[in-house]
Amino acid sequence: MNDKNVNSEGTDSKNTSPEEAPGDDLSKNSAYAKKETILPDGDNSASTIRENSSGPNFAPEIQGSIVKDVPEPPFRNSDKKTIEKESLSMNSGSSPSLKKKKRSGMSYILVLLALITVIAVSMAAIFYGLGFGGNFGTSEKIAVIYVQGSMLTGNVPAGLGYATSEEISENIHRAVADKEVRAIVLRVNSAGGSPAAAQEIAIEIEKAQEQGIPVVVSMGDLAASAAYYISAPADYIYANPSTSTGSIGVIWTFENLSSYYEKEGIDYYISKSGEFKDMGGSWRGLTDEEKEYADTVVMDSYEDFVTQVAEGRNMSRSEVKDLADGRVYTGTRAKELGLVDDFGNLYDAIDKASELGDIQGEPKVVYMNKASLSRLLLGSESGDSNEETGQFVNYFEENPYGKILSCLS
Repeated sequence: MNDKNVNSEGTDSKNTSPEEAPGDDLSKNSAYAKKETILPDGDNSASTIRENSSGPNFAPEIQGSIVKDVPEPPFRNSDKKTIEKESLSMNSGSSPSLKKKKRSGMSYILVLLALITVIAVSMAAIFYGLGFGGNFGTSEKIAVIYVQGSMLTGNVPAGLGYATSEEISENIHRAVADKEVRAIVLRVNSAGGSPAAAQEIAIEIEKAQEQGIPVVVSMGDLAASAAYYISAPADYIYANPSTSTGSIGVIWTFENLSSYYEKEGIDYYISKSGEFKDMGGSWRGLTDEEKEYADTVVMDSYEDFVTQVAEGRNMSRSEVKDLADGRVYTGTRAKELGLVDDFGNLYDAIDKASELGDIQGEPKVVYMNKASLSRLLLGSESGDSNEETGQFVNYFEENPYGKILSCLS
């Protein structure tokens, strides 16, 4: 066999077709053919390529030892430009992902701005509900304070049907401490309550007046008994023609369940240090001495009530006593009797307060304790507000000595 026709691996290149050549030879020939296309002209030397002239078919062959020594030919400028273009196209192919990242970053910013907006609006609503809203046209203020529900001493969240003397007095005190407040409006919707609670609120009203802060009362549906007690010292009282007011008087209630206990076989043994110590206990009725004593206590509170109305309304005690038999008056009748000054709503009262406070222009109205959703939510976390409120006022509603009330029975 001719050595020229045998490659480095002992294969007869003349008698072997490309299809029958081993895979390595095919790959080498392909690689060589690929390299040959990029060789510069004139580099095809006899040292690297041999021609087979023994047959009609021409097939360039590579000597194994020579292929390893052949350096990779340099790229032409056009080839470099082609590769650079391909590289650029590959880089540009990744640009959509970069844009997508940018869009994602912008989405996060928009979500953050939306959250900030929601928080800002929520905070504004809460502050408005807590009494910081109003007209910002002037720095001079009118403070509106709600007295809504049964009046008693103690700490009960606002908006749950009770008006505590602590809350009302605190709001009056805060209004007086604010140097920009020129007058106070009390919006009253209450059937009355504890005489002690009414006295605490009335004292705070008088303190505000001593500081030069006028107080105007706006009666809603009901402003009776203890609610009228705190209204009497006001500088001006507005009512509606159908408002229920008056009911000047005091009541002390007792409960006698002795017949029920006897029927159910319930027996009590009471050990007491004095004759009146278990007065008002539900296991028995009152003795004659206890009834007489109860009347004395009620009349003491009644005299205080009469004095409050007489001084607040510039009436004599006898004039007040003629009216103070516990009856309720409509707003129309109360005006005729001198218990209220005029008819009007809350905004009429605000205008009057502005006048008495010498406010020039439109005042800024500040609602100190206006009921709002935020207050109700904060006041009742479990949703069972009746049960929670009952816990707050248990000491008052279930007083074992009975309840002394200045309210509608």
